[in-house]
Amino acid sequence: MLAASKLIGFVPTRDALKARAFYEDKLGFQFVSDDPFALVMKAGETAIRIAKAKDFTPAPYTVMGWEVADIEAVVKWLTQRGVAFEKYPFVQDRELGIWTTPGGDKVAWFKDPDGNVLSVSQHRL
Repeated sequence: MLAASKLIGFVPTRDALKARAFYEDKLGFQFVSDDPFALVMKAGETAIRIAKAKDFTPAPYTVMGWEVADIEAVVKWLTQRGVAFEKYPFVQDRELGIWTTPGGDKVAWFKDPDGNVLSVSQHRL
């Protein structure tokens, strides 16, 4: 039953105005609504609820990511929009911040204004 249902992503924010600007202006998501509990954005067919939290500690790992067809093009597009990619020590492509796994998949990480770790990835299969 759930496998055929739409997924809703959740990510917390301390500052809804900064979060909206980031997800709408930098990532290109569509604004849907803003209520006392969350901002709602659309990324394609996927809803993202940006939950309003008074305080939280961002997780030190990826909390949400997007699978893309051409990671280099997406990273360049996001960089032009002001998104800064993480340059972890194990990342081979120091210019773009793209890590290639031993199996050939590619991943790049970035953070939203609240420090939530997000990613884009391109998979071989």
